Amino acid sequence: MKRRVVITSIGVVSSLGCTPDEIIMSLKGRKVAFERQASDGEVVVAPVRNFNIRSYTGPFKDGRYLNRGAQFSVASAIDAVRNSGSLKESFARAGLFVGAGPNLDIGGEFPEVTKGNIDRNDLQALWILKFLPNTAASVISQLIGIHGENLTVSTACSSSLQAIGEAYRKIKDGYLNCALAGGGDSRLSSGGILAYKKAKALCIGSGKPEKASRPFDCGRNGFVPGEGGAFFLLEELEQAKKQGSEIYAELCGYGCSLDAHNMTAPEKSGRSAKDAMNAALKEAEVSPSQIDAVSAHGTGTVLNDEMEANIIFEIYGKAQPSVIALKSWIGHAASACGALELAITLACMRDGYLPEIRNLDEPCHGEVKFVRSGMSAPFGTAVIENFGFGGQNSALVVKSVY
Repeated sequence: MKRRVVITSIGVVSSLGCTPDEIIMSLKGRKVAFERQASDGEVVVAPVRNFNIRSYTGPFKDGRYLNRGAQFSVASAIDAVRNSGSLKESFARAGLFVGAGPNLDIGGEFPEVTKGNIDRNDLQALWILKFLPNTAASVISQLIGIHGENLTVSTACSSSLQAIGEAYRKIKDGYLNCALAGGGDSRLSSGGILAYKKAKALCIGSGKPEKASRPFDCGRNGFVPGEGGAFFLLEELEQAKKQGSEIYAELCGYGCSLDAHNMTAPEKSGRSAKDAMNAALKEAEVSPSQIDAVSAHGTGTVLNDEMEANIIFEIYGKAQPSVIALKSWIGHAASACGALELAITLACMRDGYLPEIRNLDEPCHGEVKFVRSGMSAPFGTAVIENFGFGGQNSALVVKSVY
């Protein structure tokens, strides 16, 4: 008998808010957090304001080894556990799947480097932990008491969606009955901004900050860096029912692939990205015509949006679903974008609301059904898709349980 996997709790820390209700209020009120970076006025960022990891963990000595992205992972994972209402003891055999990115805050961590030498009296003995990708998972496991199967995924902007997909598969195939899955990231440090600026991926200009992110618009010229994190408690359906867990949605299908093409640019035809999307639909046993909404990767970069719009049109044909692009609201949260966009999509699904793609004045594809005005629109089936540097592609199908 096929095992079904459901989401029974959500923890989220985003620039739109930290609960589904706060997120919906921000979307409907058109409230965003875009601002110019203090150290580089050409660059717009989307920060999570007034975030303090101690408000989630309390006093915790190993907190000093969490970079900002890892802090978002830990905070949202703790929130997911608290929101589940389950006792800590029930997580001992749970799995843990974390999407993580690199810590690029080199200047912040090592303000004085002379001829490659960083050794100084105030250097932390375990400074390396701020740069290991599995530090967030280690801290989460300590704070929650998780001992089960685990995986840290670091596949660029596809990381957290792949982490959720791998957790889904472990439960579906009977290796686990429940798992925490998600991710957190931040690239708003000077090192992170420099890296993407050098790669010519950022939106650069002097206009209004709130106008900078414009996915799928003909005038797009790069992405706006964001930050945050989201985690989900995934459970096997019958276990969730037996425990009386609240069910937010069902995970139905997952696909991933590699372009084998370029380190930063997507393969123009989108062939492998399309394979990942079709694999998710096939596993979910749904046809393209049964998809109500697509949460697109929608970075606002010239190459990604052209490729993505074309493959959305190719896959769905005349039965075009509504397409949203949440990076126009929260910026690009790098390794955490999939988890954050899943959390926001589920909030929208529960509320029956489709948010507009902000700043979409002239769509780059005339036959894709981009959402250009926020509207009440009940939808029951959605695809979340993400693509990352290195040619990483991922897609996840979710269904409402209402």
